Amino acid sequence: MGSARPAGAALAAFLLPIAAAPVGGDRPASQPATPAAPPALRLSAQRLDDRILVRVDDRTFTTYRFGAGQKYPYFYPVNGPLSGVSVTTESSLPWPHHRSLFFGCDKVNGGNYWQEGNGEGQIVSRGATIVVAGPDRVEIADECDWRKPGESPTLADRREIRIEAPSPALRTIRFRIVLVARTDVRIERTNHSLFAARVAPELSAEKGGLLLNSAGATGEKGTFGASASWCDVSGERFGLREGLAILDHPANRWYPSRWFTRDYGFLSPTPLNWLDDAGLRLAAGEKLELAYLVVVHAGDAAGAGMQALFSKWAEERPTATPR
Repeated sequence: MGSARPAGAALAAFLLPIAAAPVGGDRPASQPATPAAPPALRLSAQRLDDRILVRVDDRTFTTYRFGAGQKYPYFYPVNGPLSGVSVTTESSLPWPHHRSLFFGCDKVNGGNYWQEGNGEGQIVSRGATIVVAGPDRVEIADECDWRKPGESPTLADRREIRIEAPSPALRTIRFRIVLVARTDVRIERTNHSLFAARVAPELSAEKGGLLLNSAGATGEKGTFGASASWCDVSGERFGLREGLAILDHPANRWYPSRWFTRDYGFLSPTPLNWLDDAGLRLAAGEKLELAYLVVVHAGDAAGAGMQALFSKWAEERPTATPR
């Protein structure tokens, strides 16, 4: 799709320099022409069977995949704003079960909703829908059942996804999820838990990239197990530097979460890895609400203004899920 502005905006931008010029003469040298604002990026969304494709100015940004045969729904690709190539990997050694950008959990009433085969547990979408298809944002809604084959769901979730392109150098994915216990649930201590990203190997710290958290700590050694508001990985390829950050909302339970990070390109705010022996218990009908912001950016975290982005987002209280 094109990136043209609305006719009114284009007309205002055209008239402004003329209206600002003095009558009967040229504009004084001390009053340079005000440059017209760049046209807003235009987002669009299209459902293709079991995928929703999201574009920015008719260029693919990401695809939300929710096929019935998958372990769980996930985003892939998640393309960088400069390269147009995914900053995440759909599968890569070690631990090829990591699918790009995803939400899951192991040890849920004995089920595994993170790895292994679908017979151990599967997060099954009921069919994602496009709520807003652009042009300033895309919104997606999905409802999923956490179940083993032939059994009633242990958990259900409702997820709201909002995708924006604030500037040519930034893309954002707001991910809000409400987990609802369908029976009494116990989640044991596990590092395989909740929201996570697996960055493309060539951007990872292992390959010379920068793994950085909000406290300024770097690398797996500095960030693993540390509490932080956000964590970012950025690296260079094709002569371009790009990265991805996950931001943990202050309204989340356990904030600021302790993080599970790896120099090979994995990052996740994973509070369940530090539970006590009792684990996490949810009574039937009890809810757990979580919100995250994913920032896909040009340059590194400092150049993207990550701390300012976090501060602005942290002021936004997640609104009630409309159902």
